[in-house]
Amino acid sequence: MTQFAAAGPSPMTTAERRGYQQICGDDGAMLVVACDQRGSMRKLLASTPEAQKAISDEALGRVKMDVTSHLARQAGCVLLDPICAVPAIVDRGVLHRSTGLLIGLDASGWDTSPEGYRISTLVPGVTARRVRELGGTGGKIMIYLRADQPEANRENLLTLRRVIADFASEDLLLVVEFLTYALPTERPEEHVAMVPALIEGGTRLCLDAGAKVLKIPYPGNREACAAVTAMSGDVPWAVLSAGVDHATFLGQVEVAMANGASGVIAGRSLWKDCISLDSATTRRRLTDVAVPRVNELRAVIARHRPA
Repeated sequence: MTQFAAAGPSPMTTAERRGYQQICGDDGAMLVVACDQRGSMRKLLASTPEAQKAISDEALGRVKMDVTSHLARQAGCVLLDPICAVPAIVDRGVLHRSTGLLIGLDASGWDTSPEGYRISTLVPGVTARRVRELGGTGGKIMIYLRADQPEANRENLLTLRRVIADFASEDLLLVVEFLTYALPTERPEEHVAMVPALIEGGTRLCLDAGAKVLKIPYPGNREACAAVTAMSGDVPWAVLSAGVDHATFLGQVEVAMANGASGVIAGRSLWKDCISLDSATTRRRLTDVAVPRVNELRAVIARHRPA
């Protein structure tokens, strides 16, 4: 396993930097619409497990096409999955030629170890080469981490290092996302109190594995954001929305950007109350509700980018 070890991130190569520029706007900040969700999107579209299971990949793909056609160019980049969304969105001309495309490697859900640790899983066959074949500007991997529990991270960090090495061999941009989670024995309030430390610790683990661009949960407060920025050095980090309401997320982005974040990769906070299996309803809500939200995010980002 030692061939996957890394002593922290090295600078982006020219090709990786070009990919990073393509997922950023003219101001150099990331503003990416995340639409790679599958399980959580089905839960928004149907209220029962039976109805959710009945939503086909093709039907989910049509919803993603509506989100992409209305929001992706407004933002400048979209994050999509290789199950429902690509290559159809590219082949059918839904994605504008100037819009960046990140492709998620993550399978839906996770496995659970006997100790209650979450084990990240990937879509089979989606390598860096496959991401390139699908037209991706780069890839995105998500892993679960508990920085205070080394045994919880062993398998996930091996997966992360393997994927980082694969993308390096293709000289292709990779965005590394991690999520933390509560253990079965923890009360919700206990986990909430630990979030800033868990996110700082998770950031360190990803950096040590060689991540060159990060997508992370809101660290929790100004001090934690500043600590993540200081730790990351030249590695840019984007804050994710984690499905919070849009007003809450705007406040989080304000704090994160004021303390060194390099942008936003946001999904459900933008479109969770806009999507429907009825395309006309989805398109109307995206136009009336989600597009203004993207513009509000852009305004917050613009206030904190260098002139």
